[in-house]
Amino acid sequence: MISKIKQLIIVIAAVMSTGCKEFLDIVPDSQLTLDMIFYMKEDAWNGLAKCYSYLPLDGTVANSPWLLGDEYMSCLQEQKDAWWPGMTIMRGKQNATDPQLGYWQGSGGAKDMYGAIRNCNIFLDKINLTADLSPAERADWVGQVKFLKAYYHFIMLRHYGPIIISDKEVSANAVGDDIYQYRSKVEDCFQYIVNLIDEAVEGGLNETRGTADLGQITSVIAKSIKARILVYRASPFYSGNRDYFEDFLDPVDNKPYFDVFDTEAQTQAKWQDALDAVNEAIAACVPVGIELYHYEGVPYAYDRAYMDTNTVRMKTLYDLRMVVVDPWNKELIWGLSNDRGNVMNYTNIMLPERYLEGGSGDLTLNQSYSDQQLGATYHMLESYYTDNGLPIKEDLTFSYSLRNNIITTPGGEELDYFKYIGLMQPGATAIELYMNREPRFYANLGVTGGYWRAHECLITTDFFADNIQGTNATGGGGYYSGKPDNYIWTGIGIQKLVHPENKSGHTFRLVQYPIPVMRYADLLLMQAEALNELNHAPSEVWVPLNEVRVRAGIPKVEDVWSDATLARNPGKHNTQSGLREIIKAERANELAFEGYRFWDLVRWKDAIGALSQPAIGWTTGPSITPSVPDLMFVQHIKQTRKFSFRDCLWPISVAELNRNSNLIQNPGW
Repeated sequence: MISKIKQLIIVIAAVMSTGCKEFLDIVPDSQLTLDMIFYMKEDAWNGLAKCYSYLPLDGTVANSPWLLGDEYMSCLQEQKDAWWPGMTIMRGKQNATDPQLGYWQGSGGAKDMYGAIRNCNIFLDKINLTADLSPAERADWVGQVKFLKAYYHFIMLRHYGPIIISDKEVSANAVGDDIYQYRSKVEDCFQYIVNLIDEAVEGGLNETRGTADLGQITSVIAKSIKARILVYRASPFYSGNRDYFEDFLDPVDNKPYFDVFDTEAQTQAKWQDALDAVNEAIAACVPVGIELYHYEGVPYAYDRAYMDTNTVRMKTLYDLRMVVVDPWNKELIWGLSNDRGNVMNYTNIMLPERYLEGGSGDLTLNQSYSDQQLGATYHMLESYYTDNGLPIKEDLTFSYSLRNNIITTPGGEELDYFKYIGLMQPGATAIELYMNREPRFYANLGVTGGYWRAHECLITTDFFADNIQGTNATGGGGYYSGKPDNYIWTGIGIQKLVHPENKSGHTFRLVQYPIPVMRYADLLLMQAEALNELNHAPSEVWVPLNEVRVRAGIPKVEDVWSDATLARNPGKHNTQSGLREIIKAERANELAFEGYRFWDLVRWKDAIGALSQPAIGWTTGPSITPSVPDLMFVQHIKQTRKFSFRDCLWPISVAELNRNSNLIQNPGW
């Protein structure tokens, strides 16, 4: 059901498209005019909707920070035309003249976060005038907007480091430093954000929402996001980072903007705050039924025989395949209902013509909303574990040196095929890298020789050049765009974000789901990370890790890492540094393609090394001889990438620096 907030945002967008200005975007002729707008509940509700309308469009490729990092790779045509800001940044083309994803002023596909905060401040200043609100409603609305105001500050902090704290709306009569403000130190920004969230929760923010209002902020959402913010605050990028920011000084007192001189005790205190917040958030989830997701529906008709034969692995596959795309499921803590995300159709493959004989109703020549322009990098093929729950370089049973050898999968009657039923095609061309992998590999990716669940079909996936999935060239060019370079250029697909019922031809044939901002698995992994950083007993750290791993269908940490016949470094799970690596890998696999990895790499200070590597895929395209595995399964650099320490913080635009002489630019820009 469409939420009230979402409906109101659509109405506001329609009004604004006619050329009228929304009331919160203008300076009123008099204070009385603005006061009158908040007299009635209905009008105040419009103001609440306006505060929500600034939430970033994470699920929309032209606006999405999800494309930052090393998980996604765009099609060849996008490489030429540079449509998507996230990809532009990864190519090293960020700039201070017109910043990509520039949240400070709203440029390069991003929304204006200070405009968002300004609207929140006006709402909080005027909501006390609304006559027909009950005290409980007023407290809840105030709590929602206080949280949004804090969250918008956090988005700014994550991108820019020290920011201007905008606690009150600037008066029209303000002068001097009241208008041209200084940036605040990073620790002060964190503290302000956390305090504001606490105010929201303690002031009467509702614990749950009805069906019509899903997506609106609750106290559980607020506590969970607070936990994330405090994990960031304790992480190496923000605490004790002398490598990057010892000379990045606040002009007011000539002291560093970042807590570069944090002692070990101070950092530990921050991790304790983070753990306390995570524990509080998990405790808040329990009474409202938030927990790890398990698919409870009936399997699709094409999978029922597989489910009967390969029951355990197929049930796990459904748990993982549906955890993001099953709308408003019990694992989702916060989802954006106003983001009509199109990542789902940019990652979906076209329906091959041979499937039309079944009368699916899809027209091959009308492939809009199955754009197959966004694929995964080769890095993601190696990121996922083996079926033993170990990284491929750490598993003694997995021959890493032979990983790209071309093979034929076992035949349907062979015993070796049993565990691949429903996961890989029998007797198909593939490579060793695609075999003996964890269930998340098969649920999240689409690989040649595997299966793709979409269009209400079980599609045999094939990225060879003579196939529609491989080049999008049949019929004289791309079906939807008319451009022959729109295809999954890496030859590695992403089906995690595609609902199995998504079809082509019209937006109404897509299954819409809320774009995930926070789900319960993230809380568990943050709990493990905080426990480990506080040097708790390893067995305590394993508990939340194992909850995620068991749902993913892989062995528990202690079972596999203690086995010297499997693990290359047995006992790794018993050390803090070893567990740190394990936790990082678990986050990368469980939360892949959901917008986490880039920010995790930054906060861990791992981004420069990881994101300077080129984006690699298979050698694909119409120039490659069709269906010749020796030619296709060759690693090919799809995009060179540049990432230095300056890219960890966004540039403030030159226009903003010229407007406010009290601002100084971020290092390196």
